[in-house]
Amino acid sequence: MTAIDLGTPTLGGLDLVPTTDQPQKAKDYKSDQEVRWCPGCGDYVVLNAVQSFLPTLGLKRENIVFISGIGCSSRFPYYLNTYGMHSIHGRAPAIATGLATTRPDLSVWVVTGDGDALSIGGNHLIHALRRNVNIKILLFNNRIYGLTKGQYSPTSGQGMVTKSTPMGSVDTPFNPLSLAIGAEASFVGRALDSDRKGLTEVLQAAAQHRGSALVEIYQNCPIFNDGAFDVLKDADEAATRLIPLHPGQPIRFGPNQEFGITRSDWGGLDIAKIADIGEDNVIVHDPSITDTTYAFALSRLGDQNLNHVPTGILRQVERPTYDDGARAQVEQARTTHTPDLQALLHGKDTWTVA
Repeated sequence: MTAIDLGTPTLGGLDLVPTTDQPQKAKDYKSDQEVRWCPGCGDYVVLNAVQSFLPTLGLKRENIVFISGIGCSSRFPYYLNTYGMHSIHGRAPAIATGLATTRPDLSVWVVTGDGDALSIGGNHLIHALRRNVNIKILLFNNRIYGLTKGQYSPTSGQGMVTKSTPMGSVDTPFNPLSLAIGAEASFVGRALDSDRKGLTEVLQAAAQHRGSALVEIYQNCPIFNDGAFDVLKDADEAATRLIPLHPGQPIRFGPNQEFGITRSDWGGLDIAKIADIGEDNVIVHDPSITDTTYAFALSRLGDQNLNHVPTGILRQVERPTYDDGARAQVEQARTTHTPDLQALLHGKDTWTVA
């Protein structure tokens, strides 16, 4: 493959390639395939948001790739007028890693679900994040297996009755954001399928990020887990539960912005009334803190009952990417060593058997 000069990075390390004389629109990213999800599925909202967001990237459609695994959300590549691949169960991050490494001219996105990503694909997910591959992972979390008809998933709550747990799940569910931060993901965010503005803002930031980006999207399954996130869509309930994160701003929430996030006595984060702690003790959000402790503490503010749910960007740091490092090694080997296949095959740690 011919080496590609990326020039000045402007979009997650990609050059902005002029699209056409006319600005792109959402309809340019709609494929000719009939969109087929259950009526009321949150995937429709996310698809619409993504199709409206992609034209803002300033990239040609042939420089954008969506790769999915298996699940309801994994139909995504069919409905986008970009390149795409509907791959195998849980392996989308692995395939995306290969593509991002060999084709630095592409903006590579992974679409996956809580079952696809965190069960059979858990190993691939954490290592893609650990390596900081330049891919963007959209994790649709509806806390259930939808495509296979209602079994419990790695994010289903304890006690949840499903077709595979008729007496209630005894598993402790994953917190996807905590898992991602523990794997050293350099970008971690969360949005709701019903919050078009918030979702678009997080997607924009993820696209601009150089390295692995994981965005968890709370998404409703109207058939097998309907209403799982209804408390976050009711205006009154949302005001007391949602904790919006804005870089450089104090973290406060509530119907009258009366609650804030402060340091706890044990070194973590707590929720308190600002009147009790004072404005000066409210944490100012900084997702660029390199140490994972702060972002991890933010991810633990919420619980499975959705009493408190941080939304927005929890972590956004810069560190070397796997694909840049791999390409640099290939280039170094090409320019500093004489290509000799036999020397490589019979080099170190080989033996001759008589």
